[in-house]
Amino acid sequence: GVVIATSGPGATNLVTGIATAYMDSIPLVAITGQVSVPLIGRDSFQEADIRGITTPITKHNYLVKKVEDLPAALKEAFFIARTGRPGPVVVDIAKDVFAASFDYEYPSEVKLRGYRPVYAGNTEIIDKVFSEMMLAQKPLIFLGGGVNLSDSSEELRDFIEKTGFPVISTLMGLGCLPYDHPQFLGMVGMHGTYAANIATTECDLLLGIGVRFDDRVTGLLSEFAAKAKIVHFDIDPAEINKNVMAHLRVIGDIKWSIPALSQRVKDVSGELKEQVRSWLERVHNWYLEKPLAYQQDTEHVMPQAVVEKVSQLTQGDAVIVTDVGQHQMWVAQFYGFRNPRSLLTSGGLGTMGYGLPAALGAQCGLPDKTVILFVGDGGIMMNCQELAAAAEYNFPVKVLIFNNQCLGMVAQWQRMFYGGRYSQTSLKGSSTDFVKLAEAMGVAGLRVTKPEELGRVLEQALAIPGPVVVDVRIPEVLDVLPMVPAGACLDQMIWEE
Repeated sequence: GVVIATSGPGATNLVTGIATAYMDSIPLVAITGQVSVPLIGRDSFQEADIRGITTPITKHNYLVKKVEDLPAALKEAFFIARTGRPGPVVVDIAKDVFAASFDYEYPSEVKLRGYRPVYAGNTEIIDKVFSEMMLAQKPLIFLGGGVNLSDSSEELRDFIEKTGFPVISTLMGLGCLPYDHPQFLGMVGMHGTYAANIATTECDLLLGIGVRFDDRVTGLLSEFAAKAKIVHFDIDPAEINKNVMAHLRVIGDIKWSIPALSQRVKDVSGELKEQVRSWLERVHNWYLEKPLAYQQDTEHVMPQAVVEKVSQLTQGDAVIVTDVGQHQMWVAQFYGFRNPRSLLTSGGLGTMGYGLPAALGAQCGLPDKTVILFVGDGGIMMNCQELAAAAEYNFPVKVLIFNNQCLGMVAQWQRMFYGGRYSQTSLKGSSTDFVKLAEAMGVAGLRVTKPEELGRVLEQALAIPGPVVVDVRIPEVLDVLPMVPAGACLDQMIWEE
């Protein structure tokens, strides 16, 4: 992605977006304005040290003070952002550089000393991984966002089906494998499935592929996969042993490493599948014993039912975007993702307000796809002005607002862990009319208040050719379950409200 902003406040307004991209390894080039070179460092009007501000949240950044340096800076910025572990790069350009002219020649290649962004994994270590696979009785494959980022889903699926190993996923890895694949156990972690969490606790070999092992996944670190040998595949050496100590480390591009491992598995595929047959049956039974479920209600619109209905209507083929909060987890639990890179969400930084701009970007980049945004009534207010942009460009994004008149996830934590001492989570005082808000910005507005209205209104929204906001009234008090409390073991799940 590319974003352009003016100097000073224009540049500083990008900081949260840049940090969001950094945490989720999203390639982004931010081009910002800067005051003229003679004025830098003099507290000039709309001056900000955006290079210094963004240093901790970028792969690299530039301050261009000479027009002759601009072509190389831009070429390098796009190269760095897209290669290796992707991430944001800032190019800050002084005003007098913008105003200058010269004989422009764009570099044909990039040579950066010491930067080796893409490389193959060590073949000797891959041989050792294969040996561990042949010994394992309870193996588990753990997929993360790196699989989506590297476009390695096809290679992973081939590998997975050759092994017969059960598979779990992070939030950012959803879609790497179809949700109904017989080896897939669902999302692991704080709001993961019973089968995924227990399988992680019981496995004897864990192949972590493109994962960060962050706290929302691991729970209590000392007890995470405590019975397992852990193999970590990642392109970024900085991720290795940062949170979880790996027994074997395959550093390199998984688009190369996994096919290399798959080639070794090819001749023993039948033997491997037979070796883990009873384990696969066992974890599948866990999946059937305690499936994700929710309380049925004939009077109230349940958010999980909304997600399931959207999944049914789109057949899992839409581009799904979420903001951050309870709705994000309900989407992860109840939408049937079938395709890689079909979920856009802020997984690392957890940025409220992310959803609507991301949905517009997705629709712009994929004009022929159905793009659906799930967002809370708190999150939509952080960037609701972008509805005007949806109308201006006629982006047919469908915006489903889960309206419970409170900040649901914060209220859930206050209810479960702080004795119900609620503070600053109620939105009843404002009672925003989202239908009128949408219409005021030139966007169609619909509302769902009863379960029997749900299917009809969703079908109506999908049939409207332009942008649509659907105000979905859901109960105020609902918890995302199951839930592993922060710092607890993955098998210590809360199941009841």
